[in-house]
Amino acid sequence: MADQVNSLEELGQVAEGVEAAPEAVVETAVTREPVRDELGRSYATGKRKDAVARVWIKPGSGKVVVNGKDMDTYFARPVLQMILRQPFQVAGVVDQFDVMATVAGGGLSGQAGAVKHGVSKALQLYDPTLRAALKAAGFLTRDSRVVERKKYGKRKARRSFQFSKR
Repeated sequence: MADQVNSLEELGQVAEGVEAAPEAVVETAVTREPVRDELGRSYATGKRKDAVARVWIKPGSGKVVVNGKDMDTYFARPVLQMILRQPFQVAGVVDQFDVMATVAGGGLSGQAGAVKHGVSKALQLYDPTLRAALKAAGFLTRDSRVVERKKYGKRKARRSFQFSKR
């Protein structure tokens, strides 16, 4: 019980001794290194609903190719094209990267979300300084919402059969 502190002065002396120790501890900031292959590309996998997209990005003129087709022909709806452009606009690198993506599963909306997720992850791997903007916009988080399964005794997942009193 010799470690007991009996007065405020002793407490102050103990605190001064404690303050000297943390100076030796050096804070290490997390520095992320760019992840690129031998061709100068970054790769990431994006997912949304049932769709899975494999995305490669490299510096270029802003050309986006999805499953061998241009973005304008594969995603004909302007809303889906806007979804694909969002990561570039948030990061401030519009028309600076070429994208080559292969996507499978789900419908067009889910596929557009999967490519967006993959592009966002690949951008932050290519240039780690873009991570803060993409993370703040929520593009690095996989949207985990999926279709609810159908339950027995129900018409759909939650919809019941029509009730008839008579």
